[in-house]
Order: sequence, then structure tokens, then C-alpha cells
Amino acid sequence: MIAFNIRGTWSIYKREVMRSLRTAFQSILSPVLTTSLYFIVFGTVIGARMEPVDGVAYGAFIIPGLLMLTLLGETTSNSSFGIYMPRFTGTIYELLSAPVGVAETLIGFVGAAATKGLILAAIILVTATFFVDYEIKYPLFAALYIMLIAASFSLFGFILGIWADGFEKLGIIPLLILTPLTFLGGTFYSIDDLPEPWNSVALANPIAFLVSGLRWTFYGTSDVPIALSLGLTLGFLAVCTAIIAFIFKTGWRLRE
Repeated sequence: MIAFNIRGTWSIYKREVMRSLRTAFQSILSPVLTTSLYFIVFGTVIGARMEPVDGVAYGAFIIPGLLMLTLLGETTSNSSFGIYMPRFTGTIYELLSAPVGVAETLIGFVGAAATKGLILAAIILVTATFFVDYEIKYPLFAALYIMLIAASFSLFGFILGIWADGFEKLGIIPLLILTPLTFLGGTFYSIDDLPEPWNSVALANPIAFLVSGLRWTFYGTSDVPIALSLGLTLGFLAVCTAIIAFIFKTGWRLRE
């Protein structure tokens, strides 16, 4: 029976968390300031002229989408950068030769990225209270769903960091794919309000299911069934875990 290396996991986790804290302004304050601007422009100025969406005031309606926008980008970027730098500097070989297995490595790297995502989510929710009034209908489900999203995209970012062979590639997926898909995934509107065929086109966007699922935990309403959103998220988590297990088994890009 192989013992779980708790000390090794904690060392990786602590190092990654401390790295995030050293760049607190860029990695934490900057997204919060950006989100605050969205609340001011869309929530306060435009929201005052908008009718409630599904019985929810517009300023409150956009909170889950804005939270998802920050969560996806930051967890993916943080996790990808965390594994890319050891590859870039060559210290990845020290990690590979250490008595630390795949599970311990993933828990350390992904746990740190997910922790940062949860901290950002908490800060954004506190920030939102200064601009709009809102209540979370299912706070426990919301916390669990946010943790699931953070873990899933931290794993995705881990894969991205192993795949990338240059700094420019680290930003391709978060900036050119995740951010546009989040904007088009019902962040500022309800997909049900779109006419056909745009309603069906929007539902082809996987991020729309994540935004809709998080919105259900907040207000009990969503564009798609919560079971479908949860199932797709768990499936994505399983696929990312399987890919990372394959990478460590074959050494793809880790030993090059």
C-alpha cells in the first residue's frame, strides 16, 4: 500500500499560495476592480433602466455571470502558470524525482489555484453588496458549485500549462476562448429571451451551462436544468483528471 505524502502535498500547496500572494495586486485586486466597473456600468447605470429578469433585479441577475467570468479566467491562468514555470526553469525534474505521486501533485497545484478562485469569489460577492441588493437562495449549493468549478478549471489550466511551449500560449485560451464564451454564455442576459436560432446557438456554448447552474444556486431560476449543468461540470472534471493522469503516465512534455 502506497502512503499518501501529506507533507509533499502541503509543500506544493503552500508554495503556490505564497506565489499568488506575492502578486496580489495583479492576481486579486485587478479582477476585483474590473468586476466593480461592470457593476457600476451594467448593474447601477444600465440596470436602473432594465426590467427584472426572471423576477430578479438586473444588477443582481448579472452577479453569477460576473463571478463566473473572473473565476474561470483566474483559476485557469493561475494553475497554468503554476506548472509552466517549473517546466520553463527546469525545476520540474526535481518535482518528478521527488517522492510525490500524481494525486499529491494535483492536490497541491490545483488546490492552490482553487483556493485563490474561492478567495476571489468571496471578495467579489462582498464587493457586489456595495452596488446591488441580492440574496443567495441556496448558499451551501452555491459554495459547493463554486468549488467544483474552481477545481475543474484549475485542472484545465494545469493541462494548458503543460501543453504551452511559450508564455504567449498561456493567455490564448483564457483571453481568446474562455472570456468571449463567458460573455456569450448568458452573463448579461437570459438565454431564454433570445429568439431562434440564437437560443439554440447559445446553448451550444458549454459555459452557458456553468453560468446557468451558478445562477440557479443564487436565485432558483436557470436557462437549463441544474442537473444537466452539474452533470456536464462533473464530466469535464473527470475528463481533465483522466488527461492529466495520462500525461504523468507517459511523461508528455514533462520530460522533454
